[in-house]
Amino acid sequence: MTFTADSRMNLDRFWDTIEQSGEIGVRRPGGLSRLTLSDADREMRNLFVSWCEEARLTVEVDELGSIFARREGQRDDLPPVMIGSHLDTQVNGGRFDGIAGVLAGLEVVRTLNDLGHVTQRPLVLVNWTNEEGARFSPPMVASGAFVGKYEPDWVRNLVDDEGIRFGDELERIGYRGTRAARGGQVDAYFELHIEQGPILDAERRAVGIVTGGYPSHGMRIRFEGETAHTGPTPMNLRHNALIAGARWLTAVDDIGWDFAVHDGKATGSRLTAWPNKPGILSETAECVADVRHPDPVTAGVMAERMRRAAFAAAAIAGCTAVVEDEWTWGGAIFDQSLINLIRSEAIRQNYNWRDIQSQAGHDAYHMAMHCPTAMIFTPCRGGITHNNEEYCSLEDLEAGLNILLHCAVSRLDRPYIT
Repeated sequence: MTFTADSRMNLDRFWDTIEQSGEIGVRRPGGLSRLTLSDADREMRNLFVSWCEEARLTVEVDELGSIFARREGQRDDLPPVMIGSHLDTQVNGGRFDGIAGVLAGLEVVRTLNDLGHVTQRPLVLVNWTNEEGARFSPPMVASGAFVGKYEPDWVRNLVDDEGIRFGDELERIGYRGTRAARGGQVDAYFELHIEQGPILDAERRAVGIVTGGYPSHGMRIRFEGETAHTGPTPMNLRHNALIAGARWLTAVDDIGWDFAVHDGKATGSRLTAWPNKPGILSETAECVADVRHPDPVTAGVMAERMRRAAFAAAAIAGCTAVVEDEWTWGGAIFDQSLINLIRSEAIRQNYNWRDIQSQAGHDAYHMAMHCPTAMIFTPCRGGITHNNEEYCSLEDLEAGLNILLHCAVSRLDRPYIT
């Protein structure tokens, strides 16, 4: 047996890994709650590592817990091709977001093993830590550290809502590795992902070729006020940080509606306050919001309005606003040669495809700063995601899996030019 133009993934074996993953971290029916660095995350990591070792991969864990599983090539001195995504989920997450991408990479390895095909370049499969950011904010911190965006010590000092440090949880579950978080040379990075939107499903498309991401801007704001009794304190003497946060988030929502006609979106996604109790005004509030738009200039305008709205909300509530963190991603970041490769492969295999933009954040966004990067989207039913009702059938995933296989091998066996 050898690798040929007709080679295909073992779909039943891939689906079995999806089903086994779907038994770890179950919460609501059909979904998962596998927060990063939780006990469920540890259990899934252990299973993934066992699968990688069974596939004769060399497994390393970096200092932020990302798992790298390497399949040697004929020329191990060459930079590897990487395939990756994440195994953590949202609090009310689905069984496919991120997970399908990691397990698709595993199935690429298994298929090559079945065929006895040794590629020119090494192949590295990666599970990134904390892609979701559901427990430790911001998201995508491990891939960000890999490309030099974040310092590992900064990541380890992140805390969750209970005040628990990222680094302490990494130690607790036994996944603080010795490999440096900063990445070396990478030939190319591929990430397969469910669309997380309704377009492919509505148009009955088998696969989406991701040409870029919606330019997106996010902010985390801390509002600072003063505790006081809710009864006798006059309105003009109040400094209620909870109200400042609420005003900002509703203002952000209004920005989204102002730009919705051209698919602009604005989201207030988080509000926490202290003391947040009846009978007392809150002294502090922390909020997270973001804006997105297909046009980068318009996205920038929305971001500036979001920023100004924060300070206006603070002034009205008699509080101060502090920008604790902000981030930007998206745009035309993916490699055109890889996009063309994926598109050509979709045509060759006679799948019903379309070009599409990503509207969510992915580890691939960070990797695009480091090496040629591309994404492949598969349909998901009704575009439902970050929800226990998230669903893809094996038929929904088939085209993306087989295209990933051939595109990865094409890059892995690309002639080396001195």
